[in-house]
Parts: sequence; C-alpha cells; structure tokens
Amino acid sequence: MDTPAADIDVDETLVRSLLTEQHADLADLPLRLVANGWDNAIYRLGLEYAVRVPRRTIAAQLVEHENTWLPVIAPLVHVAIPVPVRTGAPSDRFPWQWSVTRWVDGELAADTPFDEHGTLAVELARFVRDLHVEAPANAPANPVRGVPLQTRADAVAGRFASGLVPHAAALAAVWQSALDTPPWAGPPLWLHGDLHPANIIARGGRLAAVIDFGDMTSGDPATDLATAWLTFDPDGRRAFTRELAYDGATWSRARGWAVTMATAVLANSADAPAMRRVGLHAVEQLLEDQP
Repeated sequence: MDTPAADIDVDETLVRSLLTEQHADLADLPLRLVANGWDNAIYRLGLEYAVRVPRRTIAAQLVEHENTWLPVIAPLVHVAIPVPVRTGAPSDRFPWQWSVTRWVDGELAADTPFDEHGTLAVELARFVRDLHVEAPANAPANPVRGVPLQTRADAVAGRFASGLVPHAAALAAVWQSALDTPPWAGPPLWLHGDLHPANIIARGGRLAAVIDFGDMTSGDPATDLATAWLTFDPDGRRAFTRELAYDGATWSRARGWAVTMATAVLANSADAPAMRRVGLHAVEQLLEDQP
C-alpha cells in the first residue's frame, strides 16, 4: 500500500508562512524537509529545531494530543521526547495545530543493523518503566493501541489472508497463543503506542530520544513491550526484558502486539523499505522465540 494522499499539501512555502504568521522570530532560519510520512511532514528548522505539520485530517488530533500531553509526560522519563517548544494554532492559512520541537541529532534505529541495538536495551527499558505509570482518566483514547487483543483479531486475520505477510500460518499460531492469554487486569498505564525502531533515535550507540507520540494512549503495557521483537535480536531482547518486571501473561500479550504491529507494517510498507525490514525482522524474531 502506498503512502496515503495528503489532505493538505505541506511544502516549504506553507511552513515558512506559518512561522512568519505565528513565530516570526524563527521564520528566517534555514528550512529543510527531512521526513514526509503517512501523517506528518517534518522540517528541520535551523540547527536547533524541527517543525511538525500534519498532512492528513486523521493526524491533526494526534498533534493536538502531543501538544497537550507531552509536557505532562516529559518529567516522567529520562530521555528526550518531542515536547513542543512552540505550538501553532489553527488559522485561515492552515486549519490544524502544528508544533516546533527541539532537533535531536542521531539516527533512527530502523536505519541501523538490528544486532547493534543491544546497547539501547537497558535505556529503552528504563524509558518504558518510567512511562508505564497509571494514566489519568482523560488520557487520549486510541481504538487500536492498549486495547484487548481480541479487538484486533479481524484486522490481523485479514492481513494473514492478504498474502503480504510471510510465514502467515506459523505466525498465526503465535497470535492464537496471545489471544488465549488473560487480558490486562491492572489500571490503564501511559503508553507510547508505537514503540518501534523508526521512532527510536540513537547516537553513539546510546538512546538519544523517543519520538512520534501520535498514538499515545493508556491501557495494556504489553502494547509497548512488543518492541522487544520489533527492535532487538535475542541478546538485546534478553537485556530489555530483564529490566522490566512484568509477568508471563503480559509478555505473551506483548508477542501478540508484536504480531499486530509487524503484520500492519508488512501489509502497508510497499513504499517504505525501512519499515518493511522492521516487519520482516519482527516475524523472524517471533518465530525463533516461541515459548
């Protein structure tokens, strides 16, 4: 599946005009497109900043969530996250919120070999441990993250049947085992919601930042624990899991969430080779690591 068409075309002219309109002191800094994903266009602004502008209606609410909640979450965690230093309000020129955040130097973990991710394991586990505290009742709702796995059964079955997921029959057995696991019985915890290597920035072998909290929500922590298979090889996964005191049922559901995310990536990564590598890696890890 190709990247969805933009509801609003975001280009340098638009971004600079938004800055001029609302943050004129930043408007003359150099501006360079660095990412144009499904939901947002990201521009580097000078040396210190990044501008994040939604390109689809469905993404506009996600930016609002980040602008509202990342200042609340930032004190909980020890690693950089994209807290807005400036926010953009809807205007006649552009109908949605947007944001300016600090630029973090480094490289996406998705662009580096998986066997090099082990150096990130302890720090990423600490990030997860710090983040996974009870969330407030008005935390953002997300119908596809943090929810009982059974609610994702039809979507996952469709991906298995699509022919786009390798080893679908073997992976279906892993999925069924997760579905048979008791659901999360604890309070809803804060979740990143999309904790995979393309949202992890490394620098010098260390964890530099965790980005893209658009799917943030509350619920079952197993959702975030799926990164054990999405991000790490067996050695890294052991280091990651040792740092987190979750029970076997939670890790079983985490395998199910890894299946959910890997199949979603593989079914929708025709024009995203880095994400396809993440999906293929997760499938390989899940099949090699069956309990």
